[in-house]
Amino acid sequence: MSPATRLAALVAAMGIALPATAAVTVKDAWVRGTVPGQSTTGGYLTLRSSEDAKLVAVATPAAKRAEIHSSEMKGGVMRMRPVESVALPAGRDVAIQGELHLMLIDVTHVLGANERVPLTLTVEDAHGKRSKVEVQAPVRPLGQ
Repeated sequence: MSPATRLAALVAAMGIALPATAAVTVKDAWVRGTVPGQSTTGGYLTLRSSEDAKLVAVATPAAKRAEIHSSEMKGGVMRMRPVESVALPAGRDVAIQGELHLMLIDVTHVLGANERVPLTLTVEDAHGKRSKVEVQAPVRPLGQ
């Protein structure tokens, strides 16, 4: 028996469970289209994690920078600010739409209908392990 096989048998016999990365599914992902001269736009999606986790970052080649944002109306003015993370409680849908959204800053080109924007989401599980979730978000034209 090889050393690796012996180690695997020992771990199994001891009943040690190695932490697994949270499985995160994405649905209803989309990015709002842009017009010439527009430098920012929003991205929206719904996430569900198999275990407690959090969304900690987003990246895309379609923009120089991407952030997770929250927005709130304060004194009649809409204010947006980046947030460090969004909690993903196990087994619950978390909508990143509206108050919470993805902000694509300094978009690299006009984002038009029938285009798909690649998004890389970084998720951190309850053990601090990070994993990437790749998404191809369709562009919805302005007004939709």
